[in-house]
Amino acid sequence: MNFKTIFRSFRNKDMLKRVAIIFGIIVVYRFLAHIPVPLGDASNFKEAIQNLINSTDFGGFINLISGGGLTNFSIILVGLSPFITASIVVQLMTKAIPKLEELRKDGESGRRKINQWTRLLTVPLAILQSVAYIFLLYQRVVVAGTAVTVEPTATQWLLSITAMTAGSIILMWLGELIAEQGIGNGISMIIFASIISSFPLTAADFGARLFDTSAGSLSMFGWFNLPVNPGVFFTILGLGAGVLFVLYCLVKINEAQRIITINYAKRVHGNSSYGGIKSIMPIKLIAAGVIPVIFAIAFLSLPSFVGQIIQGANPDNQFAATLISWFSAPSAQNFTGLTPEWFVYPAAYFILVVAFTYFYTGIIFNTKEIAENLQKQGGFIEGVRPGAATEKFFGHTMTRLNLFGSLALGLIAMLPFITDYIFIIISGAPIGLAISGTGLLIVVTVALESLRQLNSRALMITYDEYK
Repeated sequence: MNFKTIFRSFRNKDMLKRVAIIFGIIVVYRFLAHIPVPLGDASNFKEAIQNLINSTDFGGFINLISGGGLTNFSIILVGLSPFITASIVVQLMTKAIPKLEELRKDGESGRRKINQWTRLLTVPLAILQSVAYIFLLYQRVVVAGTAVTVEPTATQWLLSITAMTAGSIILMWLGELIAEQGIGNGISMIIFASIISSFPLTAADFGARLFDTSAGSLSMFGWFNLPVNPGVFFTILGLGAGVLFVLYCLVKINEAQRIITINYAKRVHGNSSYGGIKSIMPIKLIAAGVIPVIFAIAFLSLPSFVGQIIQGANPDNQFAATLISWFSAPSAQNFTGLTPEWFVYPAAYFILVVAFTYFYTGIIFNTKEIAENLQKQGGFIEGVRPGAATEKFFGHTMTRLNLFGSLALGLIAMLPFITDYIFIIISGAPIGLAISGTGLLIVVTVALESLRQLNSRALMITYDEYK
């Protein structure tokens, strides 16, 4: 990464324009995160929303990627989850339906049709999720006994659902506008902005605790006292060192890949010869990205959700209480001690992340198709026969990569729980991190990819300056 080239490229007006447009779109997005849903007084929903976020890991993750839209009860409460779901569904259907597979291979025109179908599928999914969110939150408000000044009318329900659906569609459109600038993936950058938007509040909270010297100040070898809280100071110091170490590991894991050398046979056509060269095929350690984590969170949220519905109808139902107890994400709010139930959710979470990593990687990395394409292009791996043997080689390679990749992804997803257990041993209570290992992985992945694209465009702009 050449940062001198990137800074030099900012002399170009077109480059500055693209960067300014991206920052402008992010500012608009953050503005939308503070426009409330037009359904009575938004403050009535704050307590119910906070309970939803604390009770399930899925609620916390949705609030994270919506940039606090869930906490603020804003029109972008649904966020980009309908578009992400639609993209995954269309991608799975492309692998399952032969006609869609042919359309995908049809080049740019096929890709545009598939993207258009993804956008169309996003609309009904956004409507369904808007209805589900409002219904669930309203029921929690009623169950909690929070005063609702006016019973919402059918028109208000319709207006609220329309506003939330429109907010999700606007986010999808803003993401595509960012992607048109050629500096990073638009959807990923919006999620990136959502995650880092929580950093200032977290920093301000730690700062207030750090400079609270009511319990005493930090003595520096008896020479002088620093106006900081000693316990908080060493906690921040340890967390800072831990975050730097985790970021280093995340970068290494994200960039880790297996390089396979591909040889191309020499061909003679008339007086010209083609091929006879070597190329490489990089295969990432975690080819599935964070999709397995999202699948695992969504899957684990179902038992707790079902338990809450059953408990709403029958508060004394023991089965519902067990589901909620076992499948609620451990946090500082629901900590009751190191009981066996407290380990059910993390163990199931880790197993599902590993299983979904194998499942999704098998879908997006088609070893048979890759082996056939190599054979058609005259490519082969040294010491491996083309065709079935090459397919078997790729399958064996992906199995070994998936073993280490899935375990690494599972450990990343488990970071908040591991941190909580460490603090339980030290202080007797969990700390409850504001950002998960998954969020850090998204931040690292998006930042690296955006920097690569920014560096590539900077090289294009400053190419004439090289001698």
